[in-house]
Amino acid sequence: MSELDIAEIQKTNKKRWLVYIAVLAILLFFSSVVALRAGYANLSLTDVIKILFLGDGNDTERWIVIDYRLPRIVLAAIVGAALALAGAAMQGIFRNSMASPSVLGISNGAAFGASLSMVFGISIISGQFSTSAMAFIFAFISLLLVYSISRTRNGYVPVETLLLAGIAVGALFSALISAMQYFAGDQLSGIVFWLMGSLNTPSWSKVSIAFLPILIGSVLILGLSRELNAMTVGEEQASNLGINVNRSRLLLLLAASLITAMAVSMTGTIGFVGLIVPHIMRMFVGPDHRILLPASILGGAIFLILADTVARIIISPAEMPVGIITSAIGAPFFIYLLISRKKSMGW
Repeated sequence: MSELDIAEIQKTNKKRWLVYIAVLAILLFFSSVVALRAGYANLSLTDVIKILFLGDGNDTERWIVIDYRLPRIVLAAIVGAALALAGAAMQGIFRNSMASPSVLGISNGAAFGASLSMVFGISIISGQFSTSAMAFIFAFISLLLVYSISRTRNGYVPVETLLLAGIAVGALFSALISAMQYFAGDQLSGIVFWLMGSLNTPSWSKVSIAFLPILIGSVLILGLSRELNAMTVGEEQASNLGINVNRSRLLLLLAASLITAMAVSMTGTIGFVGLIVPHIMRMFVGPDHRILLPASILGGAIFLILADTVARIIISPAEMPVGIITSAIGAPFFIYLLISRKKSMGW
């Protein structure tokens, strides 16, 4: 194949990728519009536009749209994008389609930190973000434990050991969470609700706190998309291409852990987003991480916005934790993946 043919293929791929991104961006816009309208107080599109751009409507309507639904949608988009991007990165790092952001025990570590704050009032800060702060800290403690267990004397980190260490550390924190629930008393309902994952306490302060760390981690992962492509083929091949596999893997793990920790600390444990969204995107855009990662960002945002909209209206006027909706969708999809894998391997 000549250089001219390769250049033409790359040009065609870029055009196709732009179409995918444009379609996803349009879907994100429309899903946001649907979410702004839907709820116990059902507003027309005209009402929403007037409230947002003209300041019309009464105080209650303005509060519903500007101070409740809009920050909730933005937070759902940020968290969904973060979890889906982290999931796509983890699946590439471990070369395993079943990997997800929780594979290193990060979610369980965050949940233990949150329950510790709820039960004993322990936190490095006071105020409304005390629980989130402890969740964020223990998410990184779990990563540190996993990495320390996996790292060999010469600094090499085997993927298999990393995965097994993540399972073990996750199980340890799961046991500690159960202990916290046993001693929780009046705080038990708070822990259980946090473990379900919810977006029912949105605020612009949450959005502002979550945005910058998730942006930094996302940019770092996107910047390592070529290295992730090479690592997906194999570590030896990646090394032959001049890639420092250990360094790239560590940076990817840190970035994926950062955005997962921040997302979980703001909303609790919302499962399956990081597992199913990268798979769905891979079906449409292919395995190339240069397009898969940005597609997963948009797909994750769309998925969580729509899931949260369902959570708000399915038992209206009450609201269901969004983690229940994502699990109800994700669990059957996970079973489908297992069956597909079994058939493809001839089991």
